[in-house]
Amino acid sequence: MGLSMLRVKDQNAQKQSKKYVTSEEYLALEETAEYKSEYHQGDTFTMAGGSSNHNIIVSNINGQMALAFKAKDCVSYMLDMRLWIEANGLFTYPDLFVVCGKREFYQSRKDTITNPSLIMEVLSDSTENYDRGNKFVLYRSIPTLREYIMIDQYKFHLEQFSLGQDGKWNLTEYNGPNSILHCSTIDFQIPLREIYNKVEFESE
Repeated sequence: MGLSMLRVKDQNAQKQSKKYVTSEEYLALEETAEYKSEYHQGDTFTMAGGSSNHNIIVSNINGQMALAFKAKDCVSYMLDMRLWIEANGLFTYPDLFVVCGKREFYQSRKDTITNPSLIMEVLSDSTENYDRGNKFVLYRSIPTLREYIMIDQYKFHLEQFSLGQDGKWNLTEYNGPNSILHCSTIDFQIPLREIYNKVEFESE
């Protein structure tokens, strides 16, 4: 038997032996787990830890949002707050997301939100393809979502997708420290120099 056939058989055996996990089992496991995991339709996936730049970027944005939201009915959540998407059975932890107005929780759990208006993800080499591709597809099924922003942690660059009145997602790109990110959905703006404050880019 060829090596490729052995690999296929091994992969099939792993799939067959993998246990289906219910959402209730997943939530119970998360309460004591050492590392956070994402859940999608019975499967769990351990999430990679963030880099120093990753954490600095998220903290910078969240800090500015906390100040901007003092007089607004909006709340920003980062890193440890879970998100549930009913339409496709996904539990995940966005890097940062915002809820304006009444906060809706999954089955009255105070650790799981269901109605974000805006989601931000900081891209990394290991997650970029997922964040750009299938994850954005899953996010687009959230009825309340209006903006999705992907942030490059290796240079001054952001990609902002905004949902138009025609139901299409429109892309705006931001480059350089003098650019200013405008989030019309939550009435918030921030210069890229503030987003990347204290970030140390790796040299070529």
